[in-house]
Amino acid sequence: MAAAAWSDVVGQAAKMKATHLRTLMADQARNESMYVTNGPMVLDYCRQKVDAETMSKLFTLAEKAGVEEKKQKMFSGVKINETEGRPVLHCALRAPRDATINVDGENVVPEVWKVLDAMKGFSDKVRSGEAKGFTGKPLTDVLCIGIGGSYLGVEFVFEALRTHPEAAAAAQGRRLRFLANVDPIDVKRALEGLNAETTLVVVVSKTFTTAETMLNAKTVKAWLIKELGSPDCVAKHIVACSTALPKTEEFGIDSNNVFGFWDWVGGRFSCWSAVGVLALSLQYGFPIVEQFLQGGHAMDEHFLKAAPAQNMPLIMGLLSVWNCSVLGHEGCAVLPYCQALVRFVPHIQQLDMESNGKRVRMDGSEVPTSTGAIYFGEPGTNGQHSFYQLMHQGREIPAEFIGFSNSQNPVELPGEPVSNHDELMSNFFAQPDALALGKTADELKAEGVPEKLIAHKTFPGNRQSLSLLLPVVNPYWLGQLLALYEHRTAVQGWLWDINSFDQWGVELGKVLAKEVRTYLGAARQGAADDSKFVSPTKKLLAKYLEK
Repeated sequence: MAAAAWSDVVGQAAKMKATHLRTLMADQARNESMYVTNGPMVLDYCRQKVDAETMSKLFTLAEKAGVEEKKQKMFSGVKINETEGRPVLHCALRAPRDATINVDGENVVPEVWKVLDAMKGFSDKVRSGEAKGFTGKPLTDVLCIGIGGSYLGVEFVFEALRTHPEAAAAAQGRRLRFLANVDPIDVKRALEGLNAETTLVVVVSKTFTTAETMLNAKTVKAWLIKELGSPDCVAKHIVACSTALPKTEEFGIDSNNVFGFWDWVGGRFSCWSAVGVLALSLQYGFPIVEQFLQGGHAMDEHFLKAAPAQNMPLIMGLLSVWNCSVLGHEGCAVLPYCQALVRFVPHIQQLDMESNGKRVRMDGSEVPTSTGAIYFGEPGTNGQHSFYQLMHQGREIPAEFIGFSNSQNPVELPGEPVSNHDELMSNFFAQPDALALGKTADELKAEGVPEKLIAHKTFPGNRQSLSLLLPVVNPYWLGQLLALYEHRTAVQGWLWDINSFDQWGVELGKVLAKEVRTYLGAARQGAADDSKFVSPTKKLLAKYLEK
């Protein structure tokens, strides 16, 4: 039973808490066993608060919790999202054309590729100038309207490829912007400097009912009509990623320019679908995006086939659960030492926190442990000058360092001892050791540090981290990295026996917001009934409505 395996893992906590990482890392055989490779990609987790016995018990927990069986079910199209009655098949979105993944007896891969081919054809026409706007000008600027999973992942990939030489060359003369927040300030900023004649709008909403997205879409539609002088411009300037064809047609969108996806694609896993592929193909061209898909598929294969002790997503998921549920750490710092990954952490925040911020198990009973962590982070070395002080001498926060052997933009100045990238990576290698090993009072005394400063300059160390080292940020390795974190997220959920693929926690706020919206609409016209609100909310609403 998994309960016994959980008890065995929890039984390791006291020993590991009492053992400093200095001691653990003195065992070279242990360190070697925690250096895992997947081709040129490396995961080094020897700075985690685990020994061989702990890892053995964690692997047994994975076995008893049925992680392998649940993984096989996910890749086989079984409806593992039980609360919504759906499969979980983002892996199908990056499967090769000749793969077979069945849902209800039907292979979904041909349909996936039908949409991919349609997006390639459309993006090729736009990029070549064959498809033109209402006034006959090429469509060189794209505004992508979506929120949450319809935005964060796509923006992450867009930003990561901006300075990749091949992608940057393919994007020459083109612009891609995003509009997510319903705040009208975001609309103003998104439209700033755009010419309606050369702007193509992509509206991303599966049901075409997402409140924030549809209000933004209507606002931008009104801008287009005003600028171009006719409602007929809509068919030439707005396309959609949606399954709601009647609604997109009513909006004025040509049905040939609506690119679908499926209910087995969760929003936070959807940048592999039309949600991300269309906008990214318009910016960088489909061949670049296809490399991204191939990278994701390569990680799928690794996750499916690698033995437990070599399986990166499994190991990272186990360590996340160990840190959160057993050692009691509530945070996790994701620290990419690469500016191209500037929007990676916001995407991982949604990916993990929306997936695993759950309080009940699959059967509806309460989870007996804490689940999910609070994710935050910044690209190095910016984070070092922001929150690392807390990590070194304040709270214990597990960290995940991500580095790359090569830069997208190598710079080496004459007379400098190292290249700019080596300067950056010097910190990538130094910080995990500083966190793990710290600096003792005796070491400070030996260095002649004044007695009154000894306590202030002492670093306790014993702060756990892991390090990921990849070759370079290109579409292929970006796909591998994102798929790794997706599978890491799923592993945690399977260990906790929660549903990582629904998100009921976001619904209540939406329902209450509708009530407030109705009230505000009435209040702006005159008297309105505020009786359904609690008194503090009534008071705030009254203040907000003051003239």
